[in-house]
Amino acid sequence: MGYRSVFRPGLFDGRTVIVTGGGSGIGRCTAHELASLGAQVVLVGRSEEKLKVVQAEIEEDGGKALGFACDIREEDAVRATVAAIYQATGQVHGLVNNAGGQFPAPLALISQKGWEAVVRTNLTGGFLMAREVFTQGMNRNGGAIVNIVADMWGGMPGMGHSGAARSGMENFTRTAAYEWGCTGVRVNAVAPGWIASSGMDTYPESFKATIRTLRSAVPLKRMGEEAEVSAAICFLLSDAAAFISGDTLRVDGAASQGNVAVFPLPDHHNSQPFEGFHRAVRPALFDTDA
Repeated sequence: MGYRSVFRPGLFDGRTVIVTGGGSGIGRCTAHELASLGAQVVLVGRSEEKLKVVQAEIEEDGGKALGFACDIREEDAVRATVAAIYQATGQVHGLVNNAGGQFPAPLALISQKGWEAVVRTNLTGGFLMAREVFTQGMNRNGGAIVNIVADMWGGMPGMGHSGAARSGMENFTRTAAYEWGCTGVRVNAVAPGWIASSGMDTYPESFKATIRTLRSAVPLKRMGEEAEVSAAICFLLSDAAAFISGDTLRVDGAASQGNVAVFPLPDHHNSQPFEGFHRAVRPALFDTDA
């Protein structure tokens, strides 16, 4: 059994796409879908061990993948890594700026070090990757960039550092789309809502209890799947989105569109998830769900 993508086979034949944070979660899922559609996927992340595992999975499924360990927060490392990727592949057609991370904390308890660590990962790192991919080749050949942000339109209480960084990346998306459009480069963003991803298992037990209740605040009354985010990314990378640039596609079940205090949401089970990822790993924190 392979990846059950809704897109046609061979959609990305002959194309090279970089996926940062490709060693786990949404990045891993996206890398698998892109590879299943014919792309040569370049996995970038800090953990070489994780990248090797995903690379082996993709190759076992018949796809093509390369791995480059890199801390995207370090300018020199990013510049050298992107140069090595161009040398190995010849051309980069797409970049998925997925790498990111944060920790739960109220603003008053976030130190400068903690704030800057999250901003460097979720904003500065994405900027550096996009800039280097653009200046080292995409500015001559065109291409597509998809930045992964978050549902931060109502603020992000409890994760204000991430909200600030993601808002910055959303604005960067619009600016880059305008400045780089003259070279044939499109820049868009995808904003996942509450997605059942393996990264949820890394949070403290106290926060996991909150995660288990999130579906009640989603009009569709469920968590999203990694494959539902990946599908949006693949669309924006594809030729079908050739005239879409500077936009952000929300994948959040309409959770960002209202307030349960004003408009209560009745429970239901009418929304069925798209479970396309054949190697999906359900977060262990949901094992206790009734």
